Amino acid sequence: MQNNRPLADLMRPQSLSKFFGQEHLVGEGKIVRNLIESDDVPSMILWGPPGSGKTTLARIIANQTDAHFVELSATNSGVKDIHRVVDQADHARRTLMAQRTILFVDEIHRFSKAQQDHLLPYVENGTVTLIGATTENPSFEVISPLISRSRVLVLQPLEINHLTAVVQKAADRAAEWSSVRSVTFGNDIATLIAELSNGDARTALNTLELAVKLAKHDENEDVVIDKNIVKEAFQKEHLLYDKGGEEHYNTISAFIKSMRASDADAAIYYLARMIEAGADPKFIARRMVVFASEDVGLANPTALVVANAVFRACETIGYPECAINLVHGVAYLANCKKDRSAYDALRKAQADVEEHGNLDIPMMIRNAPTKLMKELGYGKDYEKYPENTSYLPEKLRGKKYL
Repeated sequence: MQNNRPLADLMRPQSLSKFFGQEHLVGEGKIVRNLIESDDVPSMILWGPPGSGKTTLARIIANQTDAHFVELSATNSGVKDIHRVVDQADHARRTLMAQRTILFVDEIHRFSKAQQDHLLPYVENGTVTLIGATTENPSFEVISPLISRSRVLVLQPLEINHLTAVVQKAADRAAEWSSVRSVTFGNDIATLIAELSNGDARTALNTLELAVKLAKHDENEDVVIDKNIVKEAFQKEHLLYDKGGEEHYNTISAFIKSMRASDADAAIYYLARMIEAGADPKFIARRMVVFASEDVGLANPTALVVANAVFRACETIGYPECAINLVHGVAYLANCKKDRSAYDALRKAQADVEEHGNLDIPMMIRNAPTKLMKELGYGKDYEKYPENTSYLPEKLRGKKYL
């Protein structure tokens, strides 16, 4: 192993037999395994949270189907890079026994719509097999023509047993990636790392790697990792939002709660942290749109208009200029009066729907498009009922949500 590479990269499995988690995709008889075994891999979008195995799975697919694998990151690639890959793929298809080229685009949601459009003809004619990875809902972030030409596969956060297995496997091979002879810890420590990592294998391995560095030791000796070292390593690992641009929900939570508390200065500070870390501006703006209805609500319905305008600006302008649009929106939303009554009313009504199911709608307000339905009493005397009449089902009559 190369010690200058991150542990998370060094520990990537090369085959499905060593891949942890996502059994609904890679288990016996499941879609990814079937596609690999039949050597019939279509373009696909892998949608899942950070550290769930999207990049690893794409590499395994290429490796086990003997495909040429090319990786682009949408954060620093453009149309020229797409055309370069396509030209090479076309050459490989003509001269190298028609070897398939898998183009893996990490964070594909960061490609603009125009950049995604450039992929379309080459995906459609089979010049490349596209595997896009995204942490965002493809329905919103990937153009419809590209989705229609791809399979969307959903990856789940890794479970505790998967993460403990990953951590233990890395610890067993500590001599290959660290300066120590061995790393040992109890089952409770592996579980602690797994629980702190929130389904993210990369976070688990980064925490383990940092814990080994923090443990006081000489070269080529045995190291024992305890709970205090793990907690210190985890805290240091999360001091920054994320230089790689992945979601760290503590920061977005602090951002939302600061706006909720009308602390504009704190909200702008957390906004700045996300911007400097390279967070997707549309991700931030989307949360602001939700906030405008959930927290500002009826106190200022115009907040939703402002938040939508900020989202649109981020969508059309992008960094660095859209940071100005974001801060204007944040300052506005933080200073708005807050009213969660509509949001709370919806949640109360949803709770009643879940508890009582579809209660009978009162006859007076039912639709009556036919003579028979009118004869049965549908919509009868609706116009005679006063405005203060409750139109709720009888079981909920008099219930107040708002």
